[in-house]
Amino acid sequence: MRPDAVHAVIAVKNLERAKSRLAEVLPPADRSRLVLAMLSDTVHAALAAGIGSVTVVTPDSGVAAAVHALGAATHPDPGAAADGLNAALADAAEAVRDRHGAVDLLALQADLPALRASELTDMLAAAPATGRALVADHTGQGTAALLVRDGRAALSPLFGTDSARRHIDSGAKSLDGDWPGLRLDVDTPADLRAAVTLGLGPATTALLRDIGWPQHVHTDLMRRCGAGHMCAR
Repeated sequence: MRPDAVHAVIAVKNLERAKSRLAEVLPPADRSRLVLAMLSDTVHAALAAGIGSVTVVTPDSGVAAAVHALGAATHPDPGAAADGLNAALADAAEAVRDRHGAVDLLALQADLPALRASELTDMLAAAPATGRALVADHTGQGTAALLVRDGRAALSPLFGTDSARRHIDSGAKSLDGDWPGLRLDVDTPADLRAAVTLGLGPATTALLRDIGWPQHVHTDLMRRCGAGHMCAR
């Protein structure tokens, strides 16, 4: 598959509510900056792979400004819904087809700081010529990427708890492949350490260097918590 035949959608919520599971090692402001850096590296890798377009659906003006600067499009979040992430991705996917026609779609996680462009091109080459496919995340339970190679079929994302199984049950083929950066979405401190070991993209590398993660930030956070300051959990 030619990468430029595929158009990617990524969903990002408000930065101030992002990555609560990293609260033990990063204060809120640094978590927001990390989310933006990881998104930047994800978008950069997708565009470097030759993807036809990348659209980020978000309610956050800061996210929108950052991805515009990278050459990605944005789509407004459709608003509150019982299944917010999936509703946002589905709405963005419809908007992409309104702009580009009956194109193939790729839903990506937003937090893939170790993603390499070559992993995306390899994955697209390995995917079936038709139908739906997924790349399970590093836990084997989540979904790092969902591909629809049918310009008339809806994206129908099922992200959330045990999404890999649910996507498979809906007819998607699970792809085997040595794509560690594509599979490593970062939610926990252990995930972040694993991404550092794999090798980060430039935005996340610069951000972690700037905030001194892990030692300096962790030490400062514990000092402030011990002094009686409010510490997010």
